[in-house]
Amino acid sequence: MVSNALHDLWFGFGVAFQGSNLMWSFVGVLVGNLIGVLPGMGALSAISVLLPITYVLHPVPAILMLAGIFYGSQYGGAIGAILLNLPSHPPHAVTCLDGYPMTRAGKGGTALGITMISSFFAASVGILVMIFASPLLTTIAFKFGPAEIFSIMLLGLLAGSTMSRGSPLKGVAMTLFGLLCGMVGTDVNTGTFRFAMGIPELSDGLELVAIAMGLFGVADFLLNVNRMSAVTSSKTKLRVRDMRPSLSELKTAFWPMVRGTGVGTLFGAMPGTGPTITTFVAYALERKISKTPQKFGTGMIAGVASPEASSHSKTQVDFIPTMSLGIPGDAVMALILGALMIQGITPGPQLISEHPDIFWGLIASFWIGNVLLMILNVPLIGVWVKMLQVPYRYLFPSAMFFIVVGVFSTQNSLFGIWEVLAFGVIGAVLLYLEFSVAPILLGFVLGPMIEENFRRSLLLSRGDLTVFLQRPISCTFMIVSALLLIGVTWSAWRNSAAKNASFEVPESDIAVSE
Repeated sequence: MVSNALHDLWFGFGVAFQGSNLMWSFVGVLVGNLIGVLPGMGALSAISVLLPITYVLHPVPAILMLAGIFYGSQYGGAIGAILLNLPSHPPHAVTCLDGYPMTRAGKGGTALGITMISSFFAASVGILVMIFASPLLTTIAFKFGPAEIFSIMLLGLLAGSTMSRGSPLKGVAMTLFGLLCGMVGTDVNTGTFRFAMGIPELSDGLELVAIAMGLFGVADFLLNVNRMSAVTSSKTKLRVRDMRPSLSELKTAFWPMVRGTGVGTLFGAMPGTGPTITTFVAYALERKISKTPQKFGTGMIAGVASPEASSHSKTQVDFIPTMSLGIPGDAVMALILGALMIQGITPGPQLISEHPDIFWGLIASFWIGNVLLMILNVPLIGVWVKMLQVPYRYLFPSAMFFIVVGVFSTQNSLFGIWEVLAFGVIGAVLLYLEFSVAPILLGFVLGPMIEENFRRSLLLSRGDLTVFLQRPISCTFMIVSALLLIGVTWSAWRNSAAKNASFEVPESDIAVSE
């Protein structure tokens, strides 16, 4: 099996290194990297614009270009999140939590360096998983029905609600607010128009990009609108070598990187789960097992390494259900699936045997593309870091312009811009009141999928709620969710009891005073 996989991989490198294939792969990663830096202009917009080009290309270079845009934008998206607190793509919203504080502390170059290393490591592991574990992961994916998907989504929701700083109750409240936002629009089962206040533009629900841009980018701008200085002092010398983390920082990032890669690989094998869920779960896991969870959100390396690693491993492994089952993991994968069908190629179990040049050429191009991204970003990092020298009064209005353009391009509607403004004001108020806004995004993403799979499970079981405990995988996730909920409740009660005890006046002090 191993020898066959290596032989096929060698064949794939032969395909990927062909002149036209290599050129279009380079075009894809370059465009993806540049598009990823612009707020709102994500891989979905770029692939949508360039999709017509695939009509005149051979299937192999067409797919290599689209895949390059996809994982190239993941690299670029982290740059805006770390340097400007602007998540160009929703998965990078978690990176803002610790990446931007590192930038404010003068460690922006280090955060970018950790991101590059984590991304390359995770992508390499994801590629190896695609090569050697595709049949196994495909078999596992078939075992996940509505009950299993609901259980694992519930676990991710509970884990995410506890990652906010401060009171766990505030985290739960923000998650519930996100769930309510996710219910806006047309009910997929009944077609009912709900929670839309009679606004026709909300028939398809709230826009994910608009919520992410508003809660993180615009909210930060509104809170710091009177700040006229640069993000960091203009006297600070930021060089390309600043992105090279120290040995101690690499040691700190190693295990979070490994755990994030594992989370991304697990979620990548399951169809229907997007990268946003993956990064939230990876971040929540790191915060849960950390000895200093209260420091998350202040510039922790683990808070950057783990979600970025999970995002990139998920990006690579996402191609397994898309190519082998024909089930896309998210909207971008659906576009790539459409590009295959445009070429007359039907994704499915027979793809590997019928079109080995596409499958193995794509896998080989992942490694080539990630190496190209490393080479591209070494000189470009200096450009990104120098953005910190631009005064705030110029930098953020420019970012606001790109936010408007990016959000408008997703739906070609001005209504999305009003959504950004509304959630920007809401985010600014919540941040001022010391609420964490990250759980809102998690609740919004997971809410519709949790509801859909919950209702589907009850339909299949004819209303029997024990269906979630009858299936082994679902039962395991439900038990873990219950233990997590008990642990959070116990921790909150213990902290509250300790705080009340510290305010009690000792009897000896009362006696002395009398």
